[in-house]
Amino acid sequence: MNWKLKEKIAARLAREQGYYLYPAGGRARFALAYPNSYFVGMSNLGFHIIYDILNRRPDTACERFFLPDGRELDEYRRTRTPLLSMETQSSLADFDVVGFAVSFEMDYFHLLDMLEAGRVPVLAAERDERSPLVIAGGPCATFNPEPLSLFVDAFIIGEGEETVGRFMDAYQVGKTGGADRAETLRRLSRVPGVYVPSLYEHTYKISDELDDIRPLGDAPARVERQWVKNLDDYPAHTVVVTDETEFNLYLIETARGCGRHCRFCMAGYCFRRPRNRSLDVLKGAVKDAKAYGKRIGLMGAAISDYPEIDALSEYILSEGLTMSVASFRADSVTETMIRSLAESGMKTITLAPEAGSAKMRAVVNKGIDEEHLFRAMELGMAAGIRHYRLYIMIGLPYETEEDVDAVADLAGRLKDHLEANESRGTLTLSVNPFIPKPFTPFQWAPMADKKYIEAALKRLKKTLSGRKGVELIAEPVKSAYIQGVLARGDRRVSRALYCAHQMGGAKAFHRAMKEEGLEEAFYLHRESGRQDLLPWDALDMGMRKEYLYEEWERAGRLEATVPCFDGCRRCGVCKG
Repeated sequence: MNWKLKEKIAARLAREQGYYLYPAGGRARFALAYPNSYFVGMSNLGFHIIYDILNRRPDTACERFFLPDGRELDEYRRTRTPLLSMETQSSLADFDVVGFAVSFEMDYFHLLDMLEAGRVPVLAAERDERSPLVIAGGPCATFNPEPLSLFVDAFIIGEGEETVGRFMDAYQVGKTGGADRAETLRRLSRVPGVYVPSLYEHTYKISDELDDIRPLGDAPARVERQWVKNLDDYPAHTVVVTDETEFNLYLIETARGCGRHCRFCMAGYCFRRPRNRSLDVLKGAVKDAKAYGKRIGLMGAAISDYPEIDALSEYILSEGLTMSVASFRADSVTETMIRSLAESGMKTITLAPEAGSAKMRAVVNKGIDEEHLFRAMELGMAAGIRHYRLYIMIGLPYETEEDVDAVADLAGRLKDHLEANESRGTLTLSVNPFIPKPFTPFQWAPMADKKYIEAALKRLKKTLSGRKGVELIAEPVKSAYIQGVLARGDRRVSRALYCAHQMGGAKAFHRAMKEEGLEEAFYLHRESGRQDLLPWDALDMGMRKEYLYEEWERAGRLEATVPCFDGCRRCGVCKG
């Protein structure tokens, strides 16, 4: 045991406010793990929500684990110290349940690293009665759990607030009754929203396409994602306050779900029905935040769509606090909201047109026109905000070189608009490859060829290089293609993930795919058919598969889909 590591964690804990700490014994021990750094994990609001819910139970003690940074992880390995928790500096293997919150595909590699560092068998099949149950929730676990199926005993499908409680109820009953591991998993599979991959058999055709998904025993044929009907029933704000986070904000969720139907977006299809928190509940959260004096970070799929955003913005400032948002829709932003952000000291406005041409915005059903972007920029400049960022995707279905050129053209005209208003501000384009995601109309679409993406980025950089005050940033293209395989991979990809883990992690993934005899092009560039069985078809997101395919066809015809908002009219497309 390395005492310096324990002291470092204890010192960080001492700088926090709001954590839970229970004496040993009497409660089931739940390790809530975020497969990335403390800095990133403590900026994840869902992580805070589940931590709070579990610790409010009288029978559960939840502690947090994070991925140590490179040097610290090396120190764990060198001194043979098991991965330690924040609250009591206990080993991961000492817990009854290990629950991972998985938000990004590239964190799959970290999940395996954390299991190994915590002395928990990485492969679920190698765990015995003394081993913790390993579960996972969050966006990635909900949309396609199969690439993690070798490592995770059970997945929480959908919004976890209600499911994690029912999960722990079933676990406690089994534990009290002396159920063994196999019986516990069978019991958990009967909990709505819990998917146990070992209770489903996947078979494949000679063509490598998925042939059948067969539930074993009394496992349900399909697992329905769970969702919170009334957001006011569950608080959603920062629980553990620390300055050591990516944003250093007090996070408050205003709403959940999105009815805008952007065809690339999982949130809009898996958490379809828009739901808003009441203004009174949000005001209460703001009052709680005053004790910490932090800037309020408003969270939601489309912050500017919140119907009382002006009243909320003004209330935050009236309480002597400031506010921030990650991004907002240019077609619903208000003058009051922009002014409140400016008075809060916000220097940059982020907009997400997703594409440069009207044609491509129609393909993705974005619903934003150029005049919305110019108006949002004018509101920002009037409030004194000088810097702007655009989120752009390239490699979208039906995209041509002309559509790529349209990105540079739009950027140039927006920069001209800045300069015409005597603003010396900057325009930053965050440009990244489109990655098709499960349970969206684009789940059938091939990912663009790597050479095309590299050429498009080069073309954009060259066109914009001479324009002062315009910057283009992009994530590594190689990483996007790993994400693409993991996003739409079947459970055979979990073998490659394990092989890559043994060979050094993400940097070995391409080699691992070859070692396992798997073709990346099969997952990246194949266009699936309407009747094809997909790896995630054992899950039910509440959206008819036929409807998703109809939306895929509408994209090719540039047809728009009318948004739905809070107060669902129950059109029959989705279950809620």
